Order: sequence, then structure tokens, then C-alpha cells
Amino acid sequence: MNYHLPCKADKGFNRILSIGQAEMELTGFGLLKLAAGEKFSTTTGALEIALVILGGRCAVRGADFDFPEVGKRKDVFSGLPYTVYLPAGTQYEIVATTEVEIAVSESPTTKRGGQATLIGPDKVKSLSIGRDNFMRQALIMLDDKFPSEHFFIGEALVPSGNWASFPPHRHEFDNLPAEVDMEEIYFFRFNPKGGFGVQKIYTDSRDIDVAYTVQENDTVAIPRGYHPVVNAPGYTMYYLWVMTGNTRGFINFKDPAHSWIK
Repeated sequence: MNYHLPCKADKGFNRILSIGQAEMELTGFGLLKLAAGEKFSTTTGALEIALVILGGRCAVRGADFDFPEVGKRKDVFSGLPYTVYLPAGTQYEIVATTEVEIAVSESPTTKRGGQATLIGPDKVKSLSIGRDNFMRQALIMLDDKFPSEHFFIGEALVPSGNWASFPPHRHEFDNLPAEVDMEEIYFFRFNPKGGFGVQKIYTDSRDIDVAYTVQENDTVAIPRGYHPVVNAPGYTMYYLWVMTGNTRGFINFKDPAHSWIK
């Protein structure tokens, strides 16, 4: 099974992960790139959708909502994100004000109705996680308090040479309060471009035990297992993380072999 999904990042919509691919039952993902003045129109159908503006500005409109100013940062290293949540059954249009890049996350949902919501930088929660050479910044845009059925979404910024998702953790089983069952993807960028990292995924039984070199616009699907990642020296690593589950929470289980590291 291949969990490493590179993307050419062409103009228009780039499908990266389809629901059901790579053991991911609740997660679809793609990258949308539009030039200034271009439009993209579609419907969410039976999916809930989260649009994370990676860089640039746009308007997002539908029958009963109009967000004329979405996005401010030049790129993922230049400020806090704007996110638009769209419930199932929503027809919507994106109009690029400038060149814009948007991460499109999808999840099948049984919920109908709901309200399109703009989550601006003022609603983003910022956390510093870890210490020493496994310290990183986490930005949380959409958490378990938000009225989504499956999403828990944030961003991570990892300094030069540092580790993230460390000590290694998993969220594979519903076993509250110790652990929740959530799939996850990581979508990577680096500053300056040309950087790379190494993403590992492994389970207790080692039926998954892989390591991938991750570069610009790569995505890694993490259906289960522990998933530490390390950044090359000299670069800042960014990754968008999208978790989906029937039970949501920022709750994980540490690999017992490394849980002594606090």
C-alpha cells in the first residue's frame, strides 16, 4: 500500500486523494490553483468541505452566503490562515482576486443543512508543542467544538532540523479518554523551496512500517499507526494536517517505547 502522494500542482483542481484510497474512508483531498480573475464553481454534494487558503485572496459565494475577502497571506509562511467550511448540499463559487492556492478537504457526511462559515485569523488557536529539537508551532482552525461531523484541521510549522509528531503518537482506536480513532493527512511545503523531510508511519504489529522522503506539495495519508516526521536542517517545514473521525479530539496515544520522553 502506498501512502505517499506527490502532486504536480498544475493550474485548476489537482485531485490528490480520493475517499477510499490508501485506507482513508473519511478523507478526500486536493489542491486548487487559480489565476487572478478565474472562477471555480461546483457543489459539495454529500460531502462537507473545508477550504484552507494557502496563499492569495479570493471570494467564496453561494445562494445564502457571500465572503468577498478571503485570504491575506502571500504563502503559508507569511501569516495566519483563512478557512471556509461548507456543509453538504452547498453550491458554491470561488473567484480569485489574486493568484490563489486553496487546499480542499472533503469528508462524507450524514448531516444536512448547516451554515457556510468563514474562519478568519482571529479565530485561529496557536500552540507551541514539544521542546528542544521536537518543538513546533501548531495552528488550529477547526476543532471538535466546530459543528462539523468529521473534521479537525490545523497547520504546523517545524523549525530547521526539528521533529514533529514526536514523541511518536497514534489516534487509531476509540478508547476515551486515552485515544480517539481519526484518519489524518499531512500536506507539505518548505521555506526556502527545495527542502525535504522524512515521514515515517508504523504500527505496533509493523503491518505498516514505511518511511517517505517528503518534498514540496507532497501529501502523506495516515489511516492508522504512529507517524513522526523530521525536517531537514536549514529549512522551515510547513504541513497542513487534516484529521477526520466519528469521534473528534486533540487526543492521541504515545508509542510506549518512547513515551518516557516528555
